Amino acid sequence: MTKFTIDPLHSTIGFKIKHLMISTVNGNFNKFNATMQSPAAIKFDGASIQFEADVDSITTNITDRDNHLKSPDFFDAAKFPKLTFKSTSVQSNGAHYEVTGDMTIRDVTKSISLKGTFNGTDVDAYGQTKYGFEIEGHIKRSDFNLNFNIAGGKGSMLIGDEVILMIDVQMMELNEA
Repeated sequence: MTKFTIDPLHSTIGFKIKHLMISTVNGNFNKFNATMQSPAAIKFDGASIQFEADVDSITTNITDRDNHLKSPDFFDAAKFPKLTFKSTSVQSNGAHYEVTGDMTIRDVTKSISLKGTFNGTDVDAYGQTKYGFEIEGHIKRSDFNLNFNIAGGKGSMLIGDEVILMIDVQMMELNEA
């Protein structure tokens, strides 16, 4: 079994969501951790992935909006400090993967499916073997009790329900003695 950990210096856990249904707000989590175990180092079928993000590290580059996202209206970071994902299935189709697992936001756990691409592997200047992945998925925030919303001026909602997850990661192979 090959074990991996995320390289946080070369990874981004991002999202985007519609505002007034006419523009898109982007954000990310700055503090996160992920591990992966795989039966093989290059073919990841049957891999096991665990991920968590510190909700308090959410940023959209607007302090007031970030504070609102951390409030009980949304993530309630004081009560639910972590967002987690644990895979239940990883299946490949060439370089493309479908990753299914349980996402927990607040006190709700739902099964979600993500689409991923394995971009290859290389060894960095420090001799660490790195593996690059791009992963994307869609969730509904209402499925996770992130229900705050108000009507916009033309009757549309202020915030869309669909959240697009954009995950770009480098995983490092762990050399265990």
